[in-house]
Amino acid sequence: MLSERDDPIIAIATPPGRGAVGVVRISGKQLGPFVQQLVKRALKPRQSHLVTLHDTQGDTIDQVLAVFFPAPHSYTGEDVLELQGHGGAVVLNMLVSHCLFLAKDAPADQPASLPHLRMARPGEFTERAYLNDKLDLAQAEAVADLIDAQTQAAVRSAGRSLEGEFSRRVDELAQALVHVRMQIEACLDFPEEDLDFIEQMQVQQQLIQLKEKLHALMAQAQQGRLLRDGLKLVIAGQPNAGKSSLLNALAGADVAIVTPVAGTTRDVLTQTIHIEGVPVHVLDTAGLRDEADADEIERIGMTRAWSHIEQADLVVLLDDLSRQHDTLYIQAQARLQEKMERSRTAHTPLLTVHNKLDMASGNGKTGICISAKTGEGLDALRERVLSLVGWQAGLNEGVFTARTRHVDALRSTLQHVDQALAWLALPAPALDVLAEECRLAHQSLSTLTGKFTPDDLLGEIFSRFCIGK
Repeated sequence: MLSERDDPIIAIATPPGRGAVGVVRISGKQLGPFVQQLVKRALKPRQSHLVTLHDTQGDTIDQVLAVFFPAPHSYTGEDVLELQGHGGAVVLNMLVSHCLFLAKDAPADQPASLPHLRMARPGEFTERAYLNDKLDLAQAEAVADLIDAQTQAAVRSAGRSLEGEFSRRVDELAQALVHVRMQIEACLDFPEEDLDFIEQMQVQQQLIQLKEKLHALMAQAQQGRLLRDGLKLVIAGQPNAGKSSLLNALAGADVAIVTPVAGTTRDVLTQTIHIEGVPVHVLDTAGLRDEADADEIERIGMTRAWSHIEQADLVVLLDDLSRQHDTLYIQAQARLQEKMERSRTAHTPLLTVHNKLDMASGNGKTGICISAKTGEGLDALRERVLSLVGWQAGLNEGVFTARTRHVDALRSTLQHVDQALAWLALPAPALDVLAEECRLAHQSLSTLTGKFTPDDLLGEIFSRFCIGK
């Protein structure tokens, strides 16, 4: 009896809508009899064949290019048939329906060639490529990242991951950890052979080198995560500080209404810009002031603003230079900054930006001084934004795509290596604890490429793919 993972699968592999070409993809074991039944001829492997497909009434469905990829030389590692037809939604669905009918409901004088053929789940073709060792998990994720890439830099980084650059770096570190574990566990297997001073120093040096390489890999992974996910930047401040003007200046367009009336912005406005290829999701929020002075709608806007501040990757607190001699304003700004320090998460940077240089001097102010109206200081602001979230301009070349789970796994690996070094520094290190920390470090690292990845995580990863990929 076939398991679900053994079922042959079919899906439309091109986006929905009208187009010149649409592709139907089928993957499974021993597709040969079905291919013969469908196209009424033998297909040479990996060559295009012009075929006219008819329904059961003999009417033409479409004229397609059929390409057969026998296992294991295919995307999934199974037999794969691709039908490249015209890109209309109706005709492609007719092709899929015809294939399903032929596979399961063959004429009475013929056995069903693919009785278990079913529609593919999102990402199932790539999942099979992973399960059949055509791709590791990091490469499989890079397929989706390449499809979803919004900038040229993101495309290049996803391409490097797909080629295996990230995986090679991870495998090198994993091999180094295996070597360390072998030395420690050999001493556990033979208690009379204790870890002598020279071996202890060697293991310590190997772990220090491993830690340095992990830091370098994590820096590149952070870069890759920013290219893939971007960052959420929240502009906050008192009413009329120039938040909407700053959003417009960064976007290079009038995306927010700007008036001298305090409280013009009631809801959250979002605009995505790109700085050095990094997607930056800029949020313009309602002016923040004492709730007692605001009406009901304004209070709702302020509640939403605080909610986004708590979820931000970076908060820009805007200060109005034109009101530096207004005692009430200065006191309110101090209270706002104090509340913001409490509201944001510990790892979220808070950047104070002094606005309206066109109206007042920024002398004596620390931090970034700008004029959202004239554009003065905006380049410095852009550079500062990227530096605060860990972007290193010189590190862009060679960066691979990465996800939050990759960064978390590397961080966990580092923590276990640090714990191992701490135990190793003791006069008489407990070898069993040392071995366990190294094992946990190895396990965390191996989740990146799928060596120790639980099935529920695999399901989550591949469910986010498009159908047909």
